[in-house]
Amino acid sequence: MTNKMRKELSIPEQQELLNKLKTRFEKNRNRHKNIEWANVQAKLDVNPEKCWSLNEMERTGGEPDVVGYDKKTDEYIFYDCSAESPKGRRSFCYDEDSLKSRKENKPENSALGAATAMGIEILTEAQYRELQLLGNFDTKTSSWVLTPLDIRKLGGAVFCDCRYGTVFYYHNGAESYYAGRGFRGSLRL
Repeated sequence: MTNKMRKELSIPEQQELLNKLKTRFEKNRNRHKNIEWANVQAKLDVNPEKCWSLNEMERTGGEPDVVGYDKKTDEYIFYDCSAESPKGRRSFCYDEDSLKSRKENKPENSALGAATAMGIEILTEAQYRELQLLGNFDTKTSSWVLTPLDIRKLGGAVFCDCRYGTVFYYHNGAESYYAGRGFRGSLRL
């Protein structure tokens, strides 16, 4: 049975993931000031399904990292922090309805469908803007963001990128897909 089907990692896989996450955490302290790795790892150790989701983020090129802590819920927040939209999650249309509506040249998946399968949430526009405060992301690619229902009902979907030091918020048909557009996810632990 592959890890995709069982949604848990073997001990060696989990240790490899924890090593990558810890190295990235220590290398990018600006993303998570006042957060200690030992506290994050303690939560990871008792949440194998979250480790599986983080591994999926890693496997698809997202380079997940801790970007915050929610005191109310006692949860650490991970975002995809790869410089560009994760390579393994590009060329997807927005959601399942848009995927079904394509008659020809269907993409492999949809952004929302892939996020659900991975156990993560697609970033909202506000979360995307928060991410941009931590570094330079999507300067050559773009990322689908959670689309307001009223826009989606009209057939559209929205995405963001960062050019000229500015976050741009755009629209497109939800069924569209491009080699340079993927999606970024978040995970609460």
